Amino acid sequence: MLLDHWHSSQGWKRRWEDVDLLLLTAPIVLTLIGTVAIFSTDYQSNQTNWVQHLIMGAVGVGCVWFMKRIQYERLQNWHWIIYGLTNCALLAVLFFGTRALGAERWLNLFGFYLQPSEFAKVSVIISLSAVLKDHPIEHPAHMVRVLAVVAPPMALILLQPNLGTALVFGAITTGMLYWAGASLGWLILLISPIVGAILHNFSLPIWYGWVVGMGITAWMSLPWFRLLAVVLTLVVNLVAGHIGNFLWGLLHDYQKQRLLLFLDPTQDPLGGGYHLIQSRIAIGSGKLFGKGLLNGTQTQLSFIPEQHTDFIFSAIGEEMGFVGCAIVLSLFFLLCCRLLFIANQAKDNFGSLLSIGVFSFILFQAFVNIGMNIGIAPVTGIPLPWLSYGRSAMIANFLAIAIVESVVANRRIIRF
Repeated sequence: MLLDHWHSSQGWKRRWEDVDLLLLTAPIVLTLIGTVAIFSTDYQSNQTNWVQHLIMGAVGVGCVWFMKRIQYERLQNWHWIIYGLTNCALLAVLFFGTRALGAERWLNLFGFYLQPSEFAKVSVIISLSAVLKDHPIEHPAHMVRVLAVVAPPMALILLQPNLGTALVFGAITTGMLYWAGASLGWLILLISPIVGAILHNFSLPIWYGWVVGMGITAWMSLPWFRLLAVVLTLVVNLVAGHIGNFLWGLLHDYQKQRLLLFLDPTQDPLGGGYHLIQSRIAIGSGKLFGKGLLNGTQTQLSFIPEQHTDFIFSAIGEEMGFVGCAIVLSLFFLLCCRLLFIANQAKDNFGSLLSIGVFSFILFQAFVNIGMNIGIAPVTGIPLPWLSYGRSAMIANFLAIAIVESVVANRRIIRF
């Protein structure tokens, strides 16, 4: 009996040894900080979003504990099934989705509102890792295979419309392509038509400089057919610039407003620019140590609508001050550094790519969300991982961590 107890304790010890504590601790601490901040935003309205946030965090930790015991290599055999189910769910949103704030993004499953686009991030990371594992990027044409994988879910998300999440897909794809061997020049050329179309509408001199710069990039990055590459790059960017007005017309009115007001929110201080102005006021008024929990005027008087979601960082800045913001930024920094370390130490390309995909989407979402809270990025509706309220997002974020925990737990097995 004592022997059985010893084996049991040794089993639990091994399970704890397999857990990457920093990788798990950082999201848990961020979740707790988010719970406190959401509690503060709920206080005056007597809502209980903070309770649901905490419960979903606990469920997410349970997912990590369960998933880390499964060998991540098994995902290679199931990735197309996961990918297909994800696209079916995204398609169902277009026909049966629940509309809110001008978009259809949720499926009502027996009273639980599921947001498939959040889980699609994890699904795409798995599929891209499986594809790139066997087919590294050794030539610009090899990127077409990857774009073909990411295009269907990205298009379905744009149709909801959900531009913010579509941008996250772009960040995931870019990061994984670079890790799989694509040169920085190839990636710049890949996104150059989109950037050119945007610049053409804002500043012609900068646009001309961009087109010339892309020609130089093509000359340096594509040595196989330099002259043809330069000509094609110039033509594509020139055409993209001139059809910029058409692409602008494809955006919804609220998306256009967000981009314009990002440049100057004072154009509509009581309308579309209101969030940006009030968020900056809230963060700035927090100073070094903040006004204290439940003492933030912008937060408690609800000057920032829906503050518990996209603008939760402003509540942290106001009531916890620069110190609170620095802690949040430090946790994201440590988490991203750890993901990079795991990507380098993984036993195979599949595990390495999984880690870098999770790194890409966490870094991008944190940068853009915090950026829009302090006024250096447009409002895109991208949540702050583990801090913004969102049940589907919370579970999806922890599932992503769970997969990387599995990479850590199985890295000791060396294959030749």
